[in-house]
Amino acid sequence: MYSYALPEIAMSTPFKRWALLFTVASGLLLVALDNSILYTALPSLERDLGATRDQALWIINAYPLVMAGLLLGAGTLGDRIGHRRMFAIGLWIFGLASVAAAFSPSANALIGARAALAVGAAAMMPATLALIRVVFTDTRERNLAIAIWGSVALVGAALGPVIGGLLLARFWWGSVFLVNVPVVAIALVATPLLAPRGRPQAGRPWDAWSSVLALLALSGLVLGIKSLASAPPDAVLAGSGAAAFVLAGAAFVRRQARLPHPLLDFALLRHPGLLAGVLAAAFTTFGIGGLQLVTTQRFQLVEGLSPLHAGLLVSTMALGALPAALVGGAVLHRTGLRPLMSGGLALAALGAAVLAATLGAGIGWTLLGCLLTGLGLGATISVASIAIVGNVPAHRAGMASAVEEVSYELGALLAVALLGSLMSALYTVFMVLPEGAPAAAQAGLIDALALAESGHGAGEAFVQAAVSAYDRAFVVVVMITAAALAAAAAITAALLRGRYGQAPEAGH
Repeated sequence: MYSYALPEIAMSTPFKRWALLFTVASGLLLVALDNSILYTALPSLERDLGATRDQALWIINAYPLVMAGLLLGAGTLGDRIGHRRMFAIGLWIFGLASVAAAFSPSANALIGARAALAVGAAAMMPATLALIRVVFTDTRERNLAIAIWGSVALVGAALGPVIGGLLLARFWWGSVFLVNVPVVAIALVATPLLAPRGRPQAGRPWDAWSSVLALLALSGLVLGIKSLASAPPDAVLAGSGAAAFVLAGAAFVRRQARLPHPLLDFALLRHPGLLAGVLAAAFTTFGIGGLQLVTTQRFQLVEGLSPLHAGLLVSTMALGALPAALVGGAVLHRTGLRPLMSGGLALAALGAAVLAATLGAGIGWTLLGCLLTGLGLGATISVASIAIVGNVPAHRAGMASAVEEVSYELGALLAVALLGSLMSALYTVFMVLPEGAPAAAQAGLIDALALAESGHGAGEAFVQAAVSAYDRAFVVVVMITAAALAAAAAITAALLRGRYGQAPEAGH
């Protein structure tokens, strides 16, 4: 269904190939940064915009939610109008939405701006990998390019809290969005100079309704998860979300079966190697997104670290992820998929377990847990994309790319929706109010600390109870993340037995 025109001869020069990789990677870096750059800014947003805890989570969730819903349709539209044009359109939308987000006057306005950012990101994401797929025709060179592409996505997500912390140390929260603008401007200039024109397929249909159904299904899923994980659980909203997920999801599946050119051919997921790559991609972003969210919040609120220092703490994941991803892409043809993908997920699970088990034992143990997690997820991400794109024929590469990117965004989305909501719910469950303490302290640690500072709490016992509840919730959430990563390691190891664990040759 998807086909790509070969680039012009000029694109065969190594300089232009790698310069194009740098250009599309800069766009991908922005997309990844905006998934996590707000983690260190949440306390500031809640204070300056008066955002509730629910609004704060939606400020984060609106971005991956809308993006995941639009990615499949964006890949199809890119085939229709050309991936170079689609990438440029995405850059324009992303840049303008960044300015709108920076100057949002309210929490709801920021949620809307984040949704607009997601539209631009969805336009860019499939185009980045599609352009790499076109210009890198040598298999080993392409594997390395895709590994670099994947490492940029992971490192961007890992560095988001650091960059957010650096900016918040000197500027107001809106600066975390304005940082996108100069990168967008440079990429807009470079794209027409480096990217091949390709041959747009104007006759290809673009089914916008399928994208709407996908977005409705994902919205229902997130609403259901958040409602169940709230304290107390909201059965009505959870049921409504579940119903929307089932109905819209079923309509999406039926529609794909009837379309001559579906957004998603579910038969692709029957390939064990491709399915392993999809699961690895989703669990990688689930792991790094969830751990970064709860760790940056915990060390700011409990340990009193600044946003910058909290960001630097979790950036240890990036220190491990980048070299592991690059080495993984380089040695894949020797090791095969299984040791890197399943072994990486197992190592990440160990790192998360260390992070939970050693809480309070010293910052060195926290750094070790983050480093092990980064090493494991870096090795996994280096081959997850290759397993997906490399296990389909060239004419299905666009669809496979969109599936892969949906997996990344869905993992990040579920991390915030599930783990973020669960963290708040567990705090409420574990919080035992000392005598005379206000009931409002059970809403969250930020509320409890604010009450204590204002003199409405019950002294030191009140603060200790709140911190203890928060730390217990943190340990449970991190251990759940470790268990999820360990389960993913076992599942992918089973899928990659025998010939399915061999390094694929993309496009063959």
